[in-house]
Amino acid sequence: MASLTRRVLLSVAAAVVLSGAAAAVFLFDAATEKTADHQVFAVDGVALRGTDPVAYFKQGEPVPGKPEFHTQWNGVEWHFASAENRDAFLANPVAFAPQYGGYCAWAIAEKGQLASTQPENWAIVDDKLYLNYNGDVQRRWQVDIPHFIAEGDRKWHDLSATSQ
Repeated sequence: MASLTRRVLLSVAAAVVLSGAAAAVFLFDAATEKTADHQVFAVDGVALRGTDPVAYFKQGEPVPGKPEFHTQWNGVEWHFASAENRDAFLANPVAFAPQYGGYCAWAIAEKGQLASTQPENWAIVDDKLYLNYNGDVQRRWQVDIPHFIAEGDRKWHDLSATSQ
């Protein structure tokens, strides 16, 4: 634990020196988030902070899931707004699950780091769901989405392998 704390503190200190306080907040929050120890960003074992992944595609917006409509997939629990959405997910989870395990698309592409996300910072590109850390980071990602997706795809394999 002391080693992890030291690494977090060193990351925060480096970020302050290199990028200012905003970057330090970004790294600190991402490092201290209670996440699952595998390929899917989850808080307390629940993916997407409990948001229904199917709703992004069907309603075009993040919709809170309900614990009574849940399933386990890829090591975490997923919540859905309805049994219909849960069943659609179960029929083809890869079609609805966010890219990069729901971790921040920009952080993976630009920094090669896993970072938390917020359900309201999202985009569907070529029928794939991408999430970002916050609105500022999402705006950075939107500057060159094809580049960031290409970089994220390139870096994700190594990141997901080391996070398991």
